Amino acid sequence: MIKLKPIDYEIISELIKNSRLSDRQVAKRLGTSQPTITRRRTELEKEGLLDYTAIPDLKQLGFEILAFTFGKWNFEKYHDTRVEDMRKFIQKHPGIIFNSTGTGSGWDRVGISIHKDYSDYAKVIQDFKTEFGDCYELFSSFIVSLQSDNILRNLTFKYITKLLEEDHTQE
Repeated sequence: MIKLKPIDYEIISELIKNSRLSDRQVAKRLGTSQPTITRRRTELEKEGLLDYTAIPDLKQLGFEILAFTFGKWNFEKYHDTRVEDMRKFIQKHPGIIFNSTGTGSGWDRVGISIHKDYSDYAKVIQDFKTEFGDCYELFSSFIVSLQSDNILRNLTFKYITKLLEEDHTQE
């Protein structure tokens, strides 16, 4: 893990806002040289701190559901012996966009998935129950309709640039 320099936070912030910026454009925005940006960006990429992907508007792509699924693993019976099976399951279900251990409100697993419609969601949950139902004491989903008019902020990471700027200025 590399020690981040103040310029690294600024580069990351600019690239979160627009990952298609050239090193020359980032340098101009930050008031530094293009070789400095290229060198720091290359290091950030090498260390895995930067990875590039577009975050599309899920509703416009035809997805209707964003699901947060929480689980309580049965440690007495399984410990963590099925991790590789879970990885394979996730690989077969590309709509599962995040999955991890965690803690809170009695849960110790969380998954985030996107679905074209409720029947797609129900199929993934049924597949999950068939494969891993006995591994969990409990699991439950919170389903978000992406068709809702009540979405106050769309899913994107642009907003975290404010957090990076706040953290950076407090150092």
